[in-house]
Amino acid sequence: MFEHTFKWNEKWRIMKNVGVITMAFMLHFTAYAGTSNLQSSINAEAGLGTASLAAVYAGVVLSNIFLPAAVIKWLGTKWAVCLSLITYMPFIACQIYPSFYTLVPAGLLLGLGAGPLWCAKCTYLSLYAETHSSLFQIPAGILLQRFLGFFFMILQMSQIFGNLISSVVLSTGNTASVTSINASMIPQICGANFLPDADAAKALPTQPTEKIFMITSVYLACMAGAALIVACFLDSQKSNESCRKGASTKLSGFALLAVTLKHLKEPNQLLILTINVYNGLNLAFFGADFTASFVSCAVGTGFVGYVMMLFGLSNAVCCFMTGYLIKLFGRLPLMLSAMLVHGGIYLTMLLWQPHAGDYYKMFIISALWGFCDSVWTVQINAYYGVLFCGKEEAAFANFRLWEACGFTTRVADYSSVLT
Repeated sequence: MFEHTFKWNEKWRIMKNVGVITMAFMLHFTAYAGTSNLQSSINAEAGLGTASLAAVYAGVVLSNIFLPAAVIKWLGTKWAVCLSLITYMPFIACQIYPSFYTLVPAGLLLGLGAGPLWCAKCTYLSLYAETHSSLFQIPAGILLQRFLGFFFMILQMSQIFGNLISSVVLSTGNTASVTSINASMIPQICGANFLPDADAAKALPTQPTEKIFMITSVYLACMAGAALIVACFLDSQKSNESCRKGASTKLSGFALLAVTLKHLKEPNQLLILTINVYNGLNLAFFGADFTASFVSCAVGTGFVGYVMMLFGLSNAVCCFMTGYLIKLFGRLPLMLSAMLVHGGIYLTMLLWQPHAGDYYKMFIISALWGFCDSVWTVQINAYYGVLFCGKEEAAFANFRLWEACGFTTRVADYSSVLT
């Protein structure tokens, strides 16, 4: 009787903590998603917005080489998450006074915090999957996939709320929220023909300062709330972490760095690495190119949030559905279908010349992209947890490292090449 009660109390504690970390991330990324999706549109002059995103992912690259394993060992997963959430806040605050001297350093700081944040989150969920597995004899890999499916389903709601905030604020009583390009010129300038260096000034008007201040204030409140939720309500896993048999939790200093780099010798890590780079390229294209070259250019910056809201909704629903689709079709067919759909979207955007009334096409692309992103996000995270059980810190550091490399590769030359 006591054992039965203990098991169910422990299960409740696990579910509570999975829910707490999920809600904190959703609230936090409500602010970050809304801000990052607008960077190539509201800070278009001289490529400032994409330069700040490049700084973010350059920071992620450096962070994932040097910081995650060491920070998690030093602070534990709970406080690594809490501290990392705070490193995002200067980037949001700097939207009020955007310049290379404010946004780029703040973006670099954000990137340095992102590595420990995501690695700590993945490690935290993996530890609870193992604890749950030992109590109820359910394979840890299955539990981790369920946790991740729930986590990313709720996380993608941040796209909905974050973009709803930005769209409502920007489109209310704001003539700068609509495109300033003559309708007859849109097919020639926008879409695959868009060149940021030449076209951004006339296609993407500057947004009023009071609108940016209002959005920034709301987003900062969201981030502060997320950090407080983690600090006050998330349980520490220090005892579980100290008992972990993985090598990366027993080393310190440069030895932890060596573990992260040594992990690249793993054959499975090398085979899955290209998918991480590809995923980073996708994130950069959708977050920078699609929002500026297609949406803002053709219909206006005020419409970006609504398009991205549908992306978030599609992503959230599909994250929930992937667990069931895996049972029916298996992981490989699902990932191949996502790759084929992504390829079709790219081909469509290459050949399509957008017009001022093409709202529905942008919504269709956004919804399909949400499906593809949900497959990559849930399945690759789950696959890492299964393949590299006990080595999560080093494995997920490599995950974010190579994804960041893909993202940085695209945004580095964003301003000087056609979409």
